[in-house]
Amino acid sequence: MRDVTKKYGLLTAITMIVGICIGSGIFFKSDNILIATNGSIVAGVLLFTVAAISIIFGSLTISELDRRTNQMGGLVTYAQEFVSPAIGCALGWFQMLVYYPTITAVVSWVVGIYTCILFNWGDSLTTQILIGYVFATLCFVYNLLAPKFGGFVQNSTTFVKLIPLILLGVLGFIWGDPVAALQESPAQLNQLGILAALGPIAYSFDGWIVSTAISHELRDGKRDMPRALAIGPLVVLVIYVLYFVGISTYVGPEQVMALGDAHVSVAAEQLLGTWFSKAVVVFVVVSVIGTVNGLVMGYIRTPYALAIRPGMMPFSDKIQQLNRNNMPAWSALFGWVVVSIWAAVHYICTRYSLFGNSDISEGAIVIAYIFYALLYYQVFRLYRKGIIKSWIRGVLFPALATVGSLIILSGGLQTSAFFLGYLLFCIALCGVAVLYYKRQSAKLANK
Repeated sequence: MRDVTKKYGLLTAITMIVGICIGSGIFFKSDNILIATNGSIVAGVLLFTVAAISIIFGSLTISELDRRTNQMGGLVTYAQEFVSPAIGCALGWFQMLVYYPTITAVVSWVVGIYTCILFNWGDSLTTQILIGYVFATLCFVYNLLAPKFGGFVQNSTTFVKLIPLILLGVLGFIWGDPVAALQESPAQLNQLGILAALGPIAYSFDGWIVSTAISHELRDGKRDMPRALAIGPLVVLVIYVLYFVGISTYVGPEQVMALGDAHVSVAAEQLLGTWFSKAVVVFVVVSVIGTVNGLVMGYIRTPYALAIRPGMMPFSDKIQQLNRNNMPAWSALFGWVVVSIWAAVHYICTRYSLFGNSDISEGAIVIAYIFYALLYYQVFRLYRKGIIKSWIRGVLFPALATVGSLIILSGGLQTSAFFLGYLLFCIALCGVAVLYYKRQSAKLANK
């Protein structure tokens, strides 16, 4: 097995976080958030802030684990080294079979949505899914054959995607009435609705943890990854609040809810005219492309990260092989197959509205916070052992991060009856992973 070369810098790590978070979520989920909060912009801003605080403290907490390991694998490594190898295997299977592929399938669909809006191809779910699937396939191919190009796409699309967010957010502030919107009475809000909004908000912010998958490929990972994990979510929060308040106050929450994903192009046309509105939609498509690219960058390494660990992955000898570009080709192929399966599942769930105001990716994101909370506790354990000296980094940060995880998890429970079944499926999957690892470990021990 060859070592994976160090090919990325701090900028790529930050842009990977910002680029994945700021992509489809803020455009694709703004209407879902307003629907869940009964049109309350204030509640939306408060929940964005709560989620950001949770993620910032979560990032700072995870960085304590990251700086204490040299192995590749991101969360899988943290779980293996600081919890147990069996839990590491369970987390790896969850990421490999549920987390990455569901989000990749949904965000690829969003590429299809805005491509159809751009070219006036209608709103056929089948067309949207197919366009997104073709792009996701291309993304797997070029990240495998030209990984530096994948890094270039990540850096460039991150800066491009800030253009429509900042432009529409600022113009919305100028031409809208944010003061009046932010003075609404909290009595109008529905508490269960607010909790339900945490699902789409968690989706909007998700992506910060994906960057840990390339930690071992950063030229100075121990220095740069903690910095990226702290800086990235702060950048995302500022831009999200600017856009959400600006667009909601200009278009109006009722119109955003009624227009759905098309509210972006409608607002752009009203503010800038027909020609410039098309340019804004192009920027939106580019931004979502950047999100898919970042997800694929992280995902193609996940089966490989499991395969290099004894007893964690079937067909490990094949999956851990690297191609001439020093990339895990069989790992990428495996990931593409799983994404293909989830794309079909997403089509069925969306066509028949099985998740209501949610989708298959939100459930995976919310469930992931259970694993995050488990890792936060490991930082507290390191503090108790005296390995982490600072009370702030060893107690306060993990505690606040855990509270945030529990809030987001409670919000996920409000979204749909299907979420409980989804949770049970993930628990069963993790149970199978633990049993598989224990059996394989026993076989290896007897050799």
